[in-house]
Amino acid sequence: MRVAFIGDIVGRPGREMIGKHLHGLRQEYGIDYVIANYENASHGFGLTRKNCEELLGYGIDMMSGGNHSFDKKDIFPLFEEFPLIRPLNYPKSAPGQGIFTTTIKHHKVAIINLLGYYFMMELVDNPFNIVTEEIKKLQLQGYKHIIIDMHAQTTSEKRTLLFMLKESVSAILGTHTHVGTDDLEIIDGCCYVTDVGLTGCRDNVLGMDTKIPIQRFTTAIGGHFDVPDKCCAILQMVVFDLDSEGRAIEAQKIKIMSDKPTVISKGL
Repeated sequence: MRVAFIGDIVGRPGREMIGKHLHGLRQEYGIDYVIANYENASHGFGLTRKNCEELLGYGIDMMSGGNHSFDKKDIFPLFEEFPLIRPLNYPKSAPGQGIFTTTIKHHKVAIINLLGYYFMMELVDNPFNIVTEEIKKLQLQGYKHIIIDMHAQTTSEKRTLLFMLKESVSAILGTHTHVGTDDLEIIDGCCYVTDVGLTGCRDNVLGMDTKIPIQRFTTAIGGHFDVPDKCCAILQMVVFDLDSEGRAIEAQKIKIMSDKPTVISKGL
């Protein structure tokens, strides 16, 4: 089974990169299933119905979220209509679910979305404790292929999750910082990268126009972050193979840039 994971899609430039390249990538690499993070897909914050249908139409199979999952309130009914999840450790009363289950090539697959604990939101449950209990339940139901989107600010949280769960899950893909890390690896059959990196504008600040970030750091006065209409864009994607027992056996990172040659790196 070959799965692809796309990091935070940021605004129109990110969606356009998906629309331009994903169909060809699926064919070229023989990808069976595509997961992507939607939380910045609409104007940089949240997800609208229009953009949800657009991204799924480009060939994404399901999408996970993060701390901006609920920024666009029209997402609430979308959880019942489309293959979307939000972080598992949000309060149970929040719309949506934190686990998505499906079947890929006759294998039961579970995809989990988690939100980091530090520098994110005070109202979420401890992700380490809650995911441990949920994985036990999934294993009792026969799930061996378990993939986690760990949406977190700190690298230590993501690395800790790896060493807690590496023998129990197939992959842990970090998101949220928008800056791709160069540590794609397979440890004890678990595919891991601290952060996949954004899909969107790469020549500014985290996919956003530079004006407000500069203003904020020099004057302490904030403002509305905007996604540029034109920029040098990038699509960042991890492709990994899982065997019949849910163990990762190969992984690679693909970076397609609008202004530079494509970069492909193998997981260690």
